[in-house]
Amino acid sequence: MIKINISDRSSEALMMLYKTLVRPIIDYCIPAWRPYLQKDIDVLERIQKRFTKLVDGCKTKTYNQRLDKLGLTSLAERHNRMDMIEVFKILKGINTAYPENFLELSDRPGRKNSLKLYKKRFKYDLCMFSFTSRVVDKWNDLPEAVVQSADVNTFKHGIDKWMRDFRGQL
Repeated sequence: MIKINISDRSSEALMMLYKTLVRPIIDYCIPAWRPYLQKDIDVLERIQKRFTKLVDGCKTKTYNQRLDKLGLTSLAERHNRMDMIEVFKILKGINTAYPENFLELSDRPGRKNSLKLYKKRFKYDLCMFSFTSRVVDKWNDLPEAVVQSADVNTFKHGIDKWMRDFRGQL
């Protein structure tokens, strides 16, 4: 619909439309529901890939070059960020929608941060790719300064900086 009805292909106009109309639909409820099969992840990522090609001067560039030019992140990075923010809210008691001991802290101290999560073992894919299982390793890799943030906005700033510094290395 945007491709047909919008004639202004400048990056500012299209990014405003994308962030307002398209991205909220793609990102809706990601911490609770998130695809784990690569074919499903590719379907969601294809939407962003196709949309970034609409911007003037981006059609011939690679996907990563288009993301850098437009100041966007890949869906996987954005979904990981949303998961980490949700874990932070749960551990700090900001989000009370979850039951007690939804995420368990490990008895052994972590090397990178003091709020190391305990990873449960699962036999079935349904449990292995659930929220409580997929966030543990990523959370345990975060540095102490990010994990011990005072509030959510400080945490968001810290995790954004950490993700920028380690982009491509994870």
